[in-house]
Formats: sequence, C-alpha cells, structure tokens
Amino acid sequence: MGQGNVTASFTIVPDGSVTTPKGFKAGGLHCGLKKTSRHDLGAIVCEVPAAAAGVYTTNVVQAAPIKVTRESIGAGGVLRAVIVNSGNANACTGRQGEDDAYEMRGRFAEALGVPAEQVAVASTGVIGELLKMDRVRGGIAELPVRLGSAYEAADDFCQAILTTDLVKKEACASVVVDGKTVYVAGASKGSGMIHPNMATMLGFLTTDASIGSEALQKLLREATDLTFNMITVDGDTSTNDMLVAMASGLAGNRKLNEAHPDWPAFAAAVRYVCESLAKAIARDGEGATKLVEVQVSGAVSDEAAQAIAKTVVGSSLVKSAVFGADANWGRIIAAVGRAGRPVDPETVDIRIGEIVTLTQSRPVPFDEEAALDYLKGDTVVIRVDLHMGEGAATAWGCDLTYDYVRINAAYRT
Repeated sequence: MGQGNVTASFTIVPDGSVTTPKGFKAGGLHCGLKKTSRHDLGAIVCEVPAAAAGVYTTNVVQAAPIKVTRESIGAGGVLRAVIVNSGNANACTGRQGEDDAYEMRGRFAEALGVPAEQVAVASTGVIGELLKMDRVRGGIAELPVRLGSAYEAADDFCQAILTTDLVKKEACASVVVDGKTVYVAGASKGSGMIHPNMATMLGFLTTDASIGSEALQKLLREATDLTFNMITVDGDTSTNDMLVAMASGLAGNRKLNEAHPDWPAFAAAVRYVCESLAKAIARDGEGATKLVEVQVSGAVSDEAAQAIAKTVVGSSLVKSAVFGADANWGRIIAAVGRAGRPVDPETVDIRIGEIVTLTQSRPVPFDEEAALDYLKGDTVVIRVDLHMGEGAATAWGCDLTYDYVRINAAYRT
C-alpha cells in the first residue's frame, strides 16, 4: 500500500480504502432499489469479531435501521459486518419497516454464518416507503460472493451507499503503534439533509488496531464532535444519520487506551479520517460549487466558537453571498451575533481569505476585485476573531445555489 503525506504523528494513505486495514472485506451490487442501474446494496465484513462503536442521529424521528444497529452494538460491543442499502431510508415505515431491518440483519448474518446480533444495518434514501424486500433478499443472497479485499471491492461498497452524492467519499491513514503499522480508513455518503448532531448521513470506519469497544466509543464521539458535527449543508438533520466504527485488532499492537503512549497519534489518525470525510460531504453538498470553511478564534470557549462557526457556515445569506462571489461581510457579522453565544460587538475582526474586511467591528477598505477573484475559487475560508478568550473552532459547509433548489424540488421524482 502506497504511503503519502506524513504529518507529525500519522501518514496519509491516498490509495487506501475500508479494506486496507487487516481483516476487512467489502463489496456492493445493484439489487433494484434504485431506478437506475447504480449499486444500491453493500457491505463491510470483518473476518474476526471486531470491537465496535457507533453514534447516531439526534433526530427524535429515527429510521428502523438505527434501532437495529443500536441493539447490535449494544449487545456486546462487537460486530462482524454492516449491511447498507441506498435508494430507500426505511424511515417512518412502522412495524413493517422494523421487521424488514431485522430481516436484513438476520439474512445477511445467516449468509455469512455469524450471529445476527453481530451485524449492523444502515439505510439511506427516500423516507416513508417500504423496502422492496424481494429485491433486497436477492441482493443479500448474492452479496457474499461480491466481497473482496481489493480496492475495486471497496469502490463497489462506496458506490452502493450513494444517493444524490456526485462523488464517493473515502480516506485512509496509517500510524505506528508499538512498532506495528496500524491503518485507519473510512467511507461515507452525504450530500443533502446534512446538519449532523452526531455524525454524517452514513459513515463507516475500519481499523486493524487492537482497541476495546469502550475506548473506541469514546474516541469516536470525540472525533465526531470536532468533524462531522461541524459540517452543515442545509440545516436539516436526517432520520438515518449513523457512524459505525469496527476494529479488527489484527495489527498486533498492545490494546490501545488513553494511557498508551501511542494513543495521541492513533487519535489524530482517526480524527484525520473523520475530518476528511466530513469536508468531502460539505464540498459535495447538493448543487454546491464551493467548500466554505469558517474559522472562529478568540471565543470565550471552544463550545462557543463551535456554535458561532456553525451558525456562520449555515447561514443561507452567507452561503448565497459566497455563491455570488459577494464579499458581504455584513452577513457574516450578523450570523456571528445571532449564534446565541457571548460576543463583544466592538471587538470582531473578519477576514475573507487573507482580505481584511473588518477590524474591531469597524469596516476596513479592501480591494473588491481581489475579493471577487478569491470568492470565485472552489474553496472559501472565512476567519472570525472575537478577541474575548482562547476558544477556537472550525466548521465546514458549502454555497447555496440554484441547483440545490432544483434537486430538492424533485427529490422523489
């Protein structure tokens, strides 16, 4: 496996995938849930019982697969597989939807020869329609022979989980733990209905590190709060949001926990993978043409900075101004002020890229043409310094375009 850029504590693996960590296979196929011939059923399988962790949507309306996966991971913190369908969310489908999710779990477990409680289930797509279970059953029967550890098999999985996404989303890093090379990899999907209060639309992490489920759960939650929970596309939290992590333990390291000397490096690798996936979701927001990054510093706390950064990046007026390449800093400071966190209205600095537009809440003359050129790029960074404390945070989103309305005006048709 090729190695890429080396950071202070881990190495980015540009050609890695969810099957790069030892012990994992993946695959995907078209079973007929989508109207097109695109893949719509996929799975990740571990050859040994894997320590597992999960975070889920905070929407009180939760899809049937959320219940099933919570139950599976809660049964012992161990998974052997996760099966995922796209094209249908299996949400708001009542008792029949639950029965269908349990059937997916049971049939795939039987096909693999593993306990049903060691299989997680995830779904994404249209809300309120029952699964075409005859097609799902046929796909599950065929899926085991489609599993593999090659990159092509991982690609099939990535394609199988997409809905309105334009591109697949994956990331991989390696880190040395106890002298052993440990891999952390991930795949996700998400383009619309993105304002996570837990994770992304759907996300899946694999690692061959030896780590207990409790330590993995804590690490996953912390990484999620700084990455997936800091993105927004449209302010809507899905009924199906789920992030699942599986650790095979086959790298051969001593079991990781916070007291382990290599824990910081491993945690950094996990955060890198999560951040890469989160930013890819924001960049691929429905109809988006730009990735928007908002950096807030000088807040009274990190929590305050997070709330302010997410308010700015989620502002429809800010998003529209970025789409129109309009350096309208007034919309930025207005969003800062309505975030519900302490702000001194006399001490705010704002930069768009490196262009200073506001100092101590006073306008600064700037080159409008230079700002226009900058805002026409595919990545826009907005920096806000509140000069009130040490709190800092970064959030990611995208611009708001005509295409977003077009896509969502006809999502079901």
